[in-house]
Amino acid sequence: MRPTRGLRGARRGAWVIGQLVLAGTPALPALGQEARPLAAGDYLDLEQATDPRISPDGKQIVYTRSWVDKINDRWASALWIMNADGTKHRFLVEGWSATWSPDGTRLAYLAAAEAPKGPQIFVRWMDSEGATSQVTRVTEAPASIGFSPDGKWIAFTKFVPHETPWAVNLPAAPPGAKWVAPPRHVDRLHYRLDRVGFHDGGTNQLFVVPADGGSPRMLSAPPLSVGAQYDGIRLGSGNWDWTPDGRTIVFEAAPELAADTALHASAIYSVDVGGGPPSRLTPDAGLWTKPAISPDGRQIAYVGHPATRLTMRTSSLYLMNLDGSGARDLTPTFDRDPVFFGHGALVWAADGSGLYFTPDDRGSRNLAFAPANGSGVRYLTTGTHQLSLGNRAAGNLMAATVTSFSRPLEVARLTLTARGAEVTNLTENNADFLAGKRLSSAEEIWYPSTGGARIQGWVVKPANFDPGRKYPLLLEIHGGPQGMYGVGFDPMWHTFAGAGYVVLYTNPRGSSGYGNAFMTAIDRNYPGPDYDDLMAGVDTLLGRGYVDPGQLYVSGCSGGGILTSWVITHTTRFAGAAVRCPITNWVSMAGGSDVPLFSHSFFAKPFWEDPTAWIEKSPVFKAGKVTTPTVFMTGVNDLRTPMSQTDEFYAALKLRGVPTSMLRFEEEWHGTESRPSNWMRTMLYMMSWFGRFGAKPAT
Repeated sequence: MRPTRGLRGARRGAWVIGQLVLAGTPALPALGQEARPLAAGDYLDLEQATDPRISPDGKQIVYTRSWVDKINDRWASALWIMNADGTKHRFLVEGWSATWSPDGTRLAYLAAAEAPKGPQIFVRWMDSEGATSQVTRVTEAPASIGFSPDGKWIAFTKFVPHETPWAVNLPAAPPGAKWVAPPRHVDRLHYRLDRVGFHDGGTNQLFVVPADGGSPRMLSAPPLSVGAQYDGIRLGSGNWDWTPDGRTIVFEAAPELAADTALHASAIYSVDVGGGPPSRLTPDAGLWTKPAISPDGRQIAYVGHPATRLTMRTSSLYLMNLDGSGARDLTPTFDRDPVFFGHGALVWAADGSGLYFTPDDRGSRNLAFAPANGSGVRYLTTGTHQLSLGNRAAGNLMAATVTSFSRPLEVARLTLTARGAEVTNLTENNADFLAGKRLSSAEEIWYPSTGGARIQGWVVKPANFDPGRKYPLLLEIHGGPQGMYGVGFDPMWHTFAGAGYVVLYTNPRGSSGYGNAFMTAIDRNYPGPDYDDLMAGVDTLLGRGYVDPGQLYVSGCSGGGILTSWVITHTTRFAGAAVRCPITNWVSMAGGSDVPLFSHSFFAKPFWEDPTAWIEKSPVFKAGKVTTPTVFMTGVNDLRTPMSQTDEFYAALKLRGVPTSMLRFEEEWHGTESRPSNWMRTMLYMMSWFGRFGAKPAT
């Protein structure tokens, strides 16, 4: 995996509420070396720290430390542990996604196993002996693990395939015959074709297994006989929580597979661990996710919003009683997603007085607190950085990760005070990665666009920037379309700036972190005003005089891929484009993607009733307007924006004689960056393509 927009010894330092992290602070050169810009090959030395977990007594923090396995071309992970002050930082065990037992005596985690092959749940005793045992032997990878309050059980989620056989009276094959395998029968809208093979339907489900090992038992759905039809609930992101008495688990799941609700519908359920069917706690239709039970077990916090015809809208933080009654909105005037689209942590205060979270907010993420009495959200930290919480509050301490523009993700400790919270850096895993590098600086800009919109973006300049020179510009567009670029570390910005480009990345309308009106501005109009916002950003930089108008280049993946396709069908100002994992034809996307309902959410009517809007918003139908030399990059196994989307637009441009090439990335799914070599290739192929069409970087 690639370090997330953001991401070897430990150093301790702190900044308190109100203090800023300086973007663009250069790394110190190694002794005897002159500092140099970051290059694509440096990616091989990047590390990332994720999923920090503080022990129940607040004395230790364990986290997942990942690095590039250069031989096997993948990211590898191990668990590292340290004292809560950052001392005694050391390797613990191979694995990832650790969770503490309630008494702190054991650690459950995921690690690769030999029998059966693949990820399994392991438990390690945290005494001097460090005895370790394999708990599961399942054929589908477990995820989202956690101990029961008494430490006797481990709950987890895993995929459950459900095939629907179709028997026909086929004559028996002659002895020794080599007939082709029977066809795969699909009779559901959703199906899955991935690393573990083809499944008709199939769902994520919730299980428990004895913490000492044994047979897992499914809780979220009744057992199914072989070949039985399955139309029950399916777990979404694997968000669940135990009640303090250990008798009940609450979890998030989609209630049905109905075509009009499956994409933007989920509910909160509870299930008796002893047996019985799940009970739905959120009766109203909507998108309800991220359940977290209060320390006293009486209330459930969760995030979401009522059903809407909007493609996307901001969510609120809610509380309800354990039986689902008394639901109330804690953040009615807080116009930010507490945890965007179900990602991120909701952490109860140890005394149950409220919840901590780190919302997307204008490119940054800081620690916020929402009192359970509904008295209003307040920020406990400020600063130009991105914080992400770990699992719990242990007294006045929490574990987190922190990143800034010039600092990859590292582990930090949050200390709650009367004034807010102090952030203390605990690790410097990337000190050697940054040593001898002269990183670029990032300048935050705000600029006007159509309709009175004000857009935030960042300009990344070469480390030896000279305002009197002319530079090529790379406009990089984020995916989603809901999502947010921000102030976290990203090797692409530094690599392109290090190669002599000015990089512009922005959050056009539709992005998260700017409120509901901003996010929904592209509803039923995507692409739309977001294009205006991108072009206004380019115009802003051209007005500064240091960008060469003849050396403008544009790129983006996924949602950024469709916008890049849209850009080249609406302007000829760009000298080159790199269209990565795009949507180019909404009609064929509706039946070709692993989320076929995704396309339908962007249009008022299905295409069989009125295809006008579908065609109007599909770049492939505007291929006749394209003159920009374009390279397409997509993973051959991409299910989200399938290769056929690239094929269609590539063929249209090729037939028209537009300079066009296509790169089909091997062993890649959505994006071109899960394999480290492919991520380096992505940047290098882009630079090579732009160089063919006029890019003359200053370095």
